[in-house]
Amino acid sequence: MPGSSPRGCSASPLLDNDRVILDPVSEEKPICSAKGCRAGAVWVLAWNNPKLHTPERRKTWLACEEHREHLSQFLGVRGFLKDVVPLAEWDADGESAADR
Repeated sequence: MPGSSPRGCSASPLLDNDRVILDPVSEEKPICSAKGCRAGAVWVLAWNNPKLHTPERRKTWLACEEHREHLSQFLGVRGFLKDVVPLAEWDADGESAADR
């Protein structure tokens, strides 16, 4: 059917609690990756899925103080978590969490 998505539902913008998020990652103020959290991020959780990514590849999630432990455990029990670094140190190394 022309104009329809492959799964039969129309594409829609990312929604969070009935509001549209146009830019969920802001360069000015990084926010926590936990679902529904809008707190400022202070931690970078570097991870990879060894079934999908090469060993040197790092994906990142950002975490506020409140969600750092929960997100770390989520990744850790799956064997994905590689490193947890303060956001200030990550940025100081010349890497942006949004770039990964």
